[in-house]
Amino acid sequence: MDKALEYHCMNGVPGKVSVVPTKPCMSAEDLSYAYTPGVAKPVLEIEKDKANAYRYTSKGNLVAVISNGTAILGLGDRGALASKPVMEGKGVLFKRFADIDVFDIEINEKDPDKLIEIIKAISPSFGGINLEDIKGPECFHIERELIKQCDIPVFHDDQHGTAIIATAGLMNALDIVGKDISKVKVVVNGAGAAGISCSRMFIAAGVRKENLTLCDSRGVIHSGREGLTPEKAQFARDTAERTLEDAMKGADVFMGLSVADCVSSEMLLSMASDPVVFAMANPNPEITYEKAKATRSDVIMATGRSDYPNQINNVLGFPFIFRGALDVRASKITENMKMAAAMALRDLARKEVPESVSKAYNGQHFSFGREYIVPKPFDPRVIEEEAVAVAKAAVEDGVAMCPIEDWDAYRASLRERMAEYWK
Repeated sequence: MDKALEYHCMNGVPGKVSVVPTKPCMSAEDLSYAYTPGVAKPVLEIEKDKANAYRYTSKGNLVAVISNGTAILGLGDRGALASKPVMEGKGVLFKRFADIDVFDIEINEKDPDKLIEIIKAISPSFGGINLEDIKGPECFHIERELIKQCDIPVFHDDQHGTAIIATAGLMNALDIVGKDISKVKVVVNGAGAAGISCSRMFIAAGVRKENLTLCDSRGVIHSGREGLTPEKAQFARDTAERTLEDAMKGADVFMGLSVADCVSSEMLLSMASDPVVFAMANPNPEITYEKAKATRSDVIMATGRSDYPNQINNVLGFPFIFRGALDVRASKITENMKMAAAMALRDLARKEVPESVSKAYNGQHFSFGREYIVPKPFDPRVIEEEAVAVAKAAVEDGVAMCPIEDWDAYRASLRERMAEYWK
């Protein structure tokens, strides 16, 4: 059997997640508290004040990971049920890296407005909602409306997760090569959810809008193009460039969220000195790591793969962003909270890497530089730095229902909470 398939049914247990009770149920007395008649008491307390749900139920540490299966990884629309292994996997990562519980929910509905209605209706059960593998452009509308209609954080990871990690990597890569973010020419290839979000966040980080070229499968998105979605239209430039090859000439940064092998050696050679190339197509990037390095020795290369340096991995984002948001009971995840996460990752990558990280990666040693521009997921400091930054930003933005006053104590609580996972 294929090893990946074997993993998903090892020890005779199908799947990757289970539900484990947090209270004893070993006696008749326990049962009377867990269910009837004792359970009536918290019911009445929650009826009096909805905030009591955070005191008497798991709501405050429970995230719904939701998909309709229309954009599963790089596999496209495979149906809601086929998305379940991915959603279970997200649950594993939430728990392993941030001690957040997850219910994965696969919804067999492609109509965006009906999907919004369903998700809103079930939202009271959860402290947050992580949308996943929902195709564009519908995903923009779905997330936007749910943020408006729900009083808990809603986060479409395909959009923002990649953007947050990539922005941290971009800031560090440009620092390493000594380039000013406000002066670099950036090309983003792929105008789906991740490409649009990366473009927006790069601009928020300091890239000038007139210096960013967005491309899709038809080439450069320019002001003469007709039939553009509103999301694409905001990046339309008045330019004579029409192809990806045109756009790449003299570019300082290439961000690929598209298809394998669309960048040739000649296109890479046409870029400016010390080019920064993020080739994120999975499993096969826009240009392979080997080909890029053989073509240019001055390239800083990142991919979405774990077997090469500089993996831009969403697991560096969503668990810790939700951890910080849940801990202050944020009503939403703001742009400031996303940027705070990116800057926390940027800063952490510049610090000395502990020996425990080296052990987690078969003895490899890491230090800030061309082949280490973002932290590793198995760095135990990530939760402390990122969750705190996100929680602080939520307080600053006025979306924290339970602001934290003692940040040192909060940091200590995160270390204690995760101690078992890092033994």
